[in-house]
Amino acid sequence: MPLQKGPVVVWNSSLLFALMISASSAEAATIIHAGRLIDGRSPEPRREVSITIEAGRITGVTAGYVEPGEGDRLIRLTEGTVLPGLMDMHTHLQAQHSKDSYTERFFMEQADYALRSTVYARTTLMAGFTTVRDLGDNGVNSIALRKAIERGWIPGPRIFTSGKSLATTGGHADPTNALRGDYRRDAGPLEGVINGPDDARKAVRQRYKDGADLIKLTATGGVLSLAASGQNPQFTEEELRAVVQTAKDYGMTVAVHAHGAEGIRRAILAGVDSIEHGTFMTDELIALMKEHGTYWVPTNMAGEWVAMKAEEPGYFPDLVRPKAAAIGPLMRDTFKRGQAAGVKIAFGTDSGVSPHGENAHEFELMVEGGMPPMQAIQSATLEAARLLKAEDRLGTIEPQKLADIIAVNGDPLAEIGTLRNVVFVMKEGVVYKQP
Repeated sequence: MPLQKGPVVVWNSSLLFALMISASSAEAATIIHAGRLIDGRSPEPRREVSITIEAGRITGVTAGYVEPGEGDRLIRLTEGTVLPGLMDMHTHLQAQHSKDSYTERFFMEQADYALRSTVYARTTLMAGFTTVRDLGDNGVNSIALRKAIERGWIPGPRIFTSGKSLATTGGHADPTNALRGDYRRDAGPLEGVINGPDDARKAVRQRYKDGADLIKLTATGGVLSLAASGQNPQFTEEELRAVVQTAKDYGMTVAVHAHGAEGIRRAILAGVDSIEHGTFMTDELIALMKEHGTYWVPTNMAGEWVAMKAEEPGYFPDLVRPKAAAIGPLMRDTFKRGQAAGVKIAFGTDSGVSPHGENAHEFELMVEGGMPPMQAIQSATLEAARLLKAEDRLGTIEPQKLADIIAVNGDPLAEIGTLRNVVFVMKEGVVYKQP
C-alpha cells in the first residue's frame, strides 16, 4: 500500500480496519503509468500516459511513461483503462430500500442511520464513485456523513448534500405521510414541508443553517411515497420561484424530483439547475430544457428496479405497487427521446432505491438507450462536475484538478459493463483500492 503525506485513513477492502500512515518524504510525488487514459474531456482515449500527483492534486499529464524520481512512488496501471473518479448525481446514502423501509423509522435511532450510512458510503467509493450528490435524508445524516469523510474518520466519496428534501403538505417528501392520526402532525419548514413562498424561503434558509450544499425539492408526486399520485404537481409556481431565488442568494443549486409534465414545466421556468427522473417529459419540455440549459438526471436504474420489485408479491405496499409498475418502464423510453434530442445529461442512479455499489449499471442502461459510451462516461465526469459548478477541481484528469482517479481492466468504450469492476480507486491522492 503506497505511503501518503500526513496522517490519513486507508481502509483495507476486506477487513475494514484503518492504518495511519506517514510519508517518509514531504517532497515525494506519485506517478501513475496509464496504458489507456480516458481523461473526461477528450473525445478519444490516449495511450501510454503518465499522471503526476503531488499534495492530492494532478500536476502533470504527460505522453509516454515518465521515470519516477528518487523517493517518488510509481503505480503501474498499464494493462487497463484509467479514468477520472466517477460522480453520481443522485444517491441516498442513508438507506437502501427493502421491505422494512416503511417501518424501520419507528425502530431505528438517528445513530443507527448514521452508522449504517458509513457502510453504504464505503461501498460507493470502492465501486469507483469518488463524488456523489446525496439528495434527501431524514435531516442532517448526510451532512454528518460528509463531515466524517472530510475529516478522515471514515472512507467514502466526496458528498454534496441537500439534507432534508423540501415538500408541500402531503407531498412526496412529507415525512408524516400515511402515519396514523396522532403521528400525522402538521410538519413545517424545519422538517422541510412548506406551504407558500414565505415557508419556502424559511425552508431554504434552514437547510443553509443545517449545513447543506444544495436544495432538493419534490415538485411532483413520487413512486415510493405512501401517497396516491406519482406525477401530480405539488408546488405552485410562486413557491418554486421563492425556493430558487432564495437558494441562489445563498449560493446553492436546486435539484428537483419530478415525474409529471406540469411539475417539470413549472420547475424549468422557475430556473432550477436539474430535473431528476423526468419520466413524463414531453417533446415540448425537452425543447424547454434545452432552451433554459437545465440538466437532466434520468436515473434509469431506479425505474428498472421498481418495475422489477413491483412484480414481487408483497414487496411494495398496495398504494405503491401500481405506481412502480407504471412509471418504471416509461423512464427508459423517455431517456431514449431525451438523449437523442441533446438534453444536457448528468449521471445519476437514485442508489438507495437500488442497492449501493451497483451504480455503474446505469452506464449499461444509458448505452442501451442509445447514448455513446464516451458520452455516458462524460456524463459521470465532466458533465457532473459542471452541474456541481465544480469543474475547476473535479471531473477530468488534467493539471490542477484533484487527484480522483480510478482504473478498470479492459476498455469500457468497447464494453461499457467493464465499469462495474473497478480495480483501482484514488481520491485526492489517497489510494483506497488497488490491484
